[in-house]
Amino acid sequence: MVIHRYRGDEAVILKREGLGEVCAWLRDEPGMRFNVLMDMTAVDYLTFGKTAASEPMLRTPSPLPYFMKPKPQTETWERLVDDDYRFEVVYHLYSMEHNHRVRLKVPLTSTDPVVESLTPLWASADWFEREVWDMFGIRFAGHPNLKRILMYESFEGHPLRKDYQYWKRQPLIGPVN
Repeated sequence: MVIHRYRGDEAVILKREGLGEVCAWLRDEPGMRFNVLMDMTAVDYLTFGKTAASEPMLRTPSPLPYFMKPKPQTETWERLVDDDYRFEVVYHLYSMEHNHRVRLKVPLTSTDPVVESLTPLWASADWFEREVWDMFGIRFAGHPNLKRILMYESFEGHPLRKDYQYWKRQPLIGPVN
């Protein structure tokens, strides 16, 4: 786990294997009580730090943004991220009791973009996870109803992935009788 603080924002970078356990602790611990999953999204870092011509940008020597670079802590960023790192699932939690927020980030690989579902902890995770799966193709293990929520069922691909071929033709659907 790596913790980052910037201008009052708390961000915690976690391995996907411990996500459910950490979230249950954040929700149930009396000093935490993060009882609201406010938002959830994903980021595709496939082309991060590259121009349209796939050349590295001069101002970005590292493929990781400044807030993701390792901090001098017990566990470094390099041990949390595989060489195949591509996606990041981002959770925004809020504690109504203590009036504080935290952002959780879970890096994923392109070969195995799967993370544990948080629907047993927060009911709002249901539609958030469906949206992330629909747009990015990240699967949520244990989700009770993981199906498309924004695109139609026969849509091919995931439109917010950086490698999505937006010019390709999609199967047309007609009216349902």
